[in-house]
Amino acid sequence: MHKLRLMTGVALMLLTGSVHAQALKGDALVKALQRGGYVIVMRHTSSPREVPDKKAANPDNTKPERQLDEEGRTTATAMGKALRDLKIPVGEVFTSPTYRALETVKYAQLGKPQPVVELGDNGQSMQGGTEAQAAWLRKKVTQFPTGTDTILVTHFPNIRGAFPQLTDVADGEALVYGPDGKGGAALVGRVKIEEWPRLR
Repeated sequence: MHKLRLMTGVALMLLTGSVHAQALKGDALVKALQRGGYVIVMRHTSSPREVPDKKAANPDNTKPERQLDEEGRTTATAMGKALRDLKIPVGEVFTSPTYRALETVKYAQLGKPQPVVELGDNGQSMQGGTEAQAAWLRKKVTQFPTGTDTILVTHFPNIRGAFPQLTDVADGEALVYGPDGKGGAALVGRVKIEEWPRLR
C-alpha cells in the first residue's frame, strides 16, 4: 500500500512537472544549453509596480510605462554577459512588447527581439494574460530550435496562466524547457537571475 501511494505521488508530480523542475543544474544545465535545443521562458527583470511620472521616466519611455529599476538593469546586464561567457548560443528572442520586457532584452544584449502580443500584458500589468495567450505559450515551448536556444521574455501572469503549477516565479527567473520524449515539453531547469554569473 505504501509503495502504491508513493508511485501515485510520483505520477502526480510527473503530471504537474515538479519532478522536471530541477532535473538539470549547474554544469549539466550549462552543457545542455551549450548544445542548444531548449526554450527559455524568462520573466522580465526587476521593475517597480508603479508607472514613473514623466520626469522620472527614461527619455525613450514616452507613454510612459513601467520600466526597470537599477537592480533590473544590473541583473539583466550580468545575465547577458554570463550567457556570452558560457558560450550559450542564443537564437530567436521573442518578447512582450512592454517597455520593461524590451529593456530586459536590451540590457542583456540578447540581439534583435521579436515583440509579440501573445507575450504581452495587454496593458493590465499584473492582471494580464488570456487563455489564448496561455495556449500560445504552451505551444511555443514545444518548438525546440536546433543548435541554439530560444528565449521568450514575458510576465508572471502569462507564465502562471500557461503553467498553473508555477505559483512563484521571481523577477528575471528563467524556466528552461526541453523535449519530454512524447512530443511535448518538460521543465528541466530553473535559473534565478542572480545565479547566471555563478554558473561560469
